[in-house]
Amino acid sequence: MAVRRQRPRRLACWALMAIVLADLLALSDTLAVMSVDLGSESMKVAIVKPGVPMEIVLNKESRRKTPVTVTLKENERFFGDSAASMAIKNPKATLRYFQHLLGKQANNPHVALYQARFPEHELSFDPQRQTVRFQISPQLQFSPEEVLGMVLNYSRSLAEDFAEQPIKDAVITVPAFFNQAERRAVLQAARIAGLKVLQLINDNTATALSYGVFRRKDINVTAQTVMFYDMGSGSTVCTIVTYQTVKTKEAGMQPQLQIRGVGFDRTLGGLEMELRLREHLAGLFNEHRKGQRAKDVRENPRAMAKLLREANRLKTVLSANADHMAQIEGLMDDMDFKAKVTRAEFEELCADLFERVPGPVHQALQSSEMSLDEIEQVILVGGATRVPKVQEVLLKAVGKEELGKNINADEAAAMGAVYQAAALSKAFKVKPFVIRDAVVYPILVEFTREVEEEPGVRNLKHNKRVLFSRMGPYPQRKVITFNRYSHDFNFHINYGDLGFLGPEDLRVFGSQNLTTVKLKGVGDSFKKYPDYESKGIKAHFNLDESGVLSLDRVESVFETLVEDSLEEESTLTKLGNTISSLFGGGTTADTKENGTDTVQEEEESPAEGGKDEPGEQIDLKEEAEAPVEGTSQPPPTKPKGDTAAEGEKPTEKENGDKSEAQKPSEKGEAGPEGAPPAPEEEKKQKLARKQRMVEEIGVELVVLDLPDLPEDELAHSVQKLEDLTLRDLEKQEREKAANSLEAFIFETQDKLYQPEYQEVSTEEQREEIAGKLGAASTWLEDEGFAANTVMLKEKLAELRKLCLGLFFRVEERKKWPERLSALDSLLNHSSIFLKGARLLPEMDQIFTEVEMTTLEKVINETWAWKNATVAEQAKLLATEKPVLLSKDIEAKMMALDREVQYLLNKAKFAKPRPRPKDKNGTQSEPPLNASASDQEDVIPPAGQTEDAKPIAEPEKVETGSEPADPEAPELGGPEAEAEQKEQPAGQKRPLKNDEL
Repeated sequence: MAVRRQRPRRLACWALMAIVLADLLALSDTLAVMSVDLGSESMKVAIVKPGVPMEIVLNKESRRKTPVTVTLKENERFFGDSAASMAIKNPKATLRYFQHLLGKQANNPHVALYQARFPEHELSFDPQRQTVRFQISPQLQFSPEEVLGMVLNYSRSLAEDFAEQPIKDAVITVPAFFNQAERRAVLQAARIAGLKVLQLINDNTATALSYGVFRRKDINVTAQTVMFYDMGSGSTVCTIVTYQTVKTKEAGMQPQLQIRGVGFDRTLGGLEMELRLREHLAGLFNEHRKGQRAKDVRENPRAMAKLLREANRLKTVLSANADHMAQIEGLMDDMDFKAKVTRAEFEELCADLFERVPGPVHQALQSSEMSLDEIEQVILVGGATRVPKVQEVLLKAVGKEELGKNINADEAAAMGAVYQAAALSKAFKVKPFVIRDAVVYPILVEFTREVEEEPGVRNLKHNKRVLFSRMGPYPQRKVITFNRYSHDFNFHINYGDLGFLGPEDLRVFGSQNLTTVKLKGVGDSFKKYPDYESKGIKAHFNLDESGVLSLDRVESVFETLVEDSLEEESTLTKLGNTISSLFGGGTTADTKENGTDTVQEEEESPAEGGKDEPGEQIDLKEEAEAPVEGTSQPPPTKPKGDTAAEGEKPTEKENGDKSEAQKPSEKGEAGPEGAPPAPEEEKKQKLARKQRMVEEIGVELVVLDLPDLPEDELAHSVQKLEDLTLRDLEKQEREKAANSLEAFIFETQDKLYQPEYQEVSTEEQREEIAGKLGAASTWLEDEGFAANTVMLKEKLAELRKLCLGLFFRVEERKKWPERLSALDSLLNHSSIFLKGARLLPEMDQIFTEVEMTTLEKVINETWAWKNATVAEQAKLLATEKPVLLSKDIEAKMMALDREVQYLLNKAKFAKPRPRPKDKNGTQSEPPLNASASDQEDVIPPAGQTEDAKPIAEPEKVETGSEPADPEAPELGGPEAEAEQKEQPAGQKRPLKNDEL
């Protein structure tokens, strides 16, 4: 018996179907995605789910903006507006603006600035990571990453309540000036919160994406340059963006945004203005109390929290008014505060801040190498740009006629981030919008090696190679090849030239050294392949969509030329090639719709030390390999020991010289020694090919900027956050049970005096219920604060059981009129239906006698039950248990309706019975609604051809019903039906029962 072999393409199709099915099963868990625009003062959360495209989430107070504030106590936590209100009562436990401490060591100037701004917070030192923690109490302390994880977890709960389904995937916005340590800190906070981060997107990029998505039709091949000036609460970022349509491999011409230039000021924002106002108000209050031997208001944290809240309100009001009265009741020592502040005074307080407004604009222009004349429009983003003086200074700096305000300054970043979340999610398909983000801080690789400059003299030479240049696009992968190393060595990954940063920004930036990479196993790899030619040590780097740098792997690559017999490809080889072609493997580099296309690998000229001696050049390459010239398709990535595809014409590149392998031709193939062409048979037997061996090199990373949280500490933080969340849920459950018990007591006490409840209960029953309710209310007031959730639920269940009979009698009496009326209506309609069914002629009858008898029996039984039960209920007292129950009425209605529906469905799908035919074979008349095309063609009698003319139609009588032909047969037999077809059009034909 022959076994049929599966074709490789068929097997590949099955494999593809399995992968698609697995993706669909993975998508069945959750379909919604979210974005979090994480600002310094507040956050905006947006979601996308089926049927809800890009919607801002409302918090529990039905607001679109939620304060990034957390209040941490021993037994409870508060978030959002609740925590903001707690800042006055308990300022020490209320944490705000803690994002400024992310990725910062204890000696960072921003840490000292934070302590100066909020002296009520106690910061402890973490000796393991050299960072700080919030010391709430001796037993309660949290790192900034843990606090941010709580906020992200709270944002997810808001999104899940709004979407009514679980959400795990999210895109989070971060400032464009965040360095590697700060970005890793945000990712760790999301991991603590249990969120899967699809991407950390720069908030300026998200804003630019939102602007472009809603103006897609205005983007064309002509580049349009727009400047976004974003001044938020904590910082200011200026971005230059170019919009134009580009040709993509997957979707043709699509819009693209490219970040051309970025400038920023880390401390210029609305918070600094509010702090200036707070200091001014504190001075006015101290001056008002001068001579009363009172304490300085600055030493009272609660009073300073009140002043900061009033300064925030005052800044907003002064943006629209020339002056305003600041007033606070009971600011300190039961003394009220009231003072008038003008806009001129406010502008004078912040004069040095307004002078810094043009700074980010000049930085952005310098990094983009553009001039203001090339900027078509300047658009304002962020809440602090509403200050009139900021707009005045900015307008003068950019030299435009007006500033653009045609974008939602608060929600643009959240909407752009959620669009990107939908694009990255597998559950949604959005229109492509290509994003080319830019690297703000350049990254380079540094290494040292011995160089023989003079005969017999060897010196150490320090080399630098730029890995990712400033304002270069990302995400992208790159490969650095070290050609001159045959033993273990180290190299360093550091930031590049940061000369564009000022001295203060450099101190805030932190360490400029990222990682030291120690390679182990290089010498062993050379010993393992002594006869192979080394192609260098290749280090694969990845700067992903979140702007986070990682070293994927380090490999030692060897190659050699071998001769092998040319054999027919096996089934597995064909299957591999087919699957590779189906997935696009080996033909084009992987691309993403909303990402930077991976550029093919190209050798670049060295950035520094370009005059290295031969053999010492370091090749800087990008990840995707370019197809080798002369090959139809490059081979897929091979594991260790795999060889290149047969028939490939390899090209080698070493020491700047190219050596080309011998190429087979139609006439023959030249051997490695330049031998004459071999015969055709010998050429088929042997073929030169390139064998490539890859050996993985051990890597040890030493993080130099800021160590990540260790895995054990990270797991401890996750567990601590889960315990706090569980405690909050238990607290909410207890509060819900207490509120339910209290509400039940008050509602029932009120119902006892309502007429409808007094009618169905006796005086003794009401007194008993009232006594139990009073005792429960006293217990709740005296001991309820110490009762747990179980005790509260048990007390509520006991009271409900006591009142069950009373509530049941009232509810039944409320339902009787509606239920009885519906039952009477159904009985009447069923009786009419049965009567009509029995009147059908025998020829048109579609119901059997058994079916009609069954329906009649159900109708009679229902009538009898209804009359008997209503009569029995009338004999009972209102305080007794009723016998006429609404559920019994509904059951009787369902039984009767089931019988009627059965007959109606049968009538709906019943086919009419065939009519008898007359002697001449003429069929009975068709239904009235039958079209002419539905009638059958008349077959001429035997002996008559089709060309013969038909018999002349008899004359039609307008008023009579007799046939015109005197010899026509009389009506009454089978011929009558055929004869009725000749009736005049204007004469009415009597209708049959089945045509009603």
